[in-house]
Amino acid sequence: MLIAIASDHGGFKLKETIRKYLAERGEKVVDLGTSSEESVDYPIFGKACAEAVASGKAERGIVVCGTGIGISIAANKVKGIRCGLCTSVEMAELTRKHNNANILALGGRTTEPDLALDIVKAFLDTEFEGGRHKRRTDMLDEM
Repeated sequence: MLIAIASDHGGFKLKETIRKYLAERGEKVVDLGTSSEESVDYPIFGKACAEAVASGKAERGIVVCGTGIGISIAANKVKGIRCGLCTSVEMAELTRKHNNANILALGGRTTEPDLALDIVKAFLDTEFEGGRHKRRTDMLDEM
């Protein structure tokens, strides 16, 4: 699976941890930045990741900022993106099963690295259930 990953300065350290984990899993990763803890604007990086996923250049995406809120809002501005901000493994599983989320958002300042990796694993390993949920995701795509 090809995964796009991006962060702002507040999510940089966690993004790096996740990038290494993904490589260990054997996933292909395209890192869209940022490349340091120097202050940057999260909308730029959220949009870059979302556009990579929406265009099909990546199958899924992971975005990280300080809380995950701002970068998830930015990603969700791109047509075809369903970005879920998850703070637990259960949320990651449900955002895939019920919402067919294609981007995961995390908070670099609010999520411990070990928990973040468990959330990433759940997000990548869980499939969309379809069925009654597909009607709802189709409605989202039409909005």
